[in-house]
Amino acid sequence: MNLEDIKPDVVHDVVGTFCPVPIAETSKVMKGMKLGEVLELIADDPGVIEDIPAWCNATGQEFLGMYEEDGEYHLFVRKVKEL
Repeated sequence: MNLEDIKPDVVHDVVGTFCPVPIAETSKVMKGMKLGEVLELIADDPGVIEDIPAWCNATGQEFLGMYEEDGEYHLFVRKVKEL
């Protein structure tokens, strides 16, 4: 799957925030999403590179991947379990 081809159901921008805000926001937003929906998280905290995949492993969500563009990280997570 090409990340550019993913059409997220929800886009959440946390640029300008730092740990633990991106994780807390991801959890809060995903709780309101339906199973199978995809979240695109946009952040500029480099900690998300490790934190979001680790959060997905801990909560059973599917980490689809990420890319960096202009100092911002775009991370894609599919909700596969209720939180």
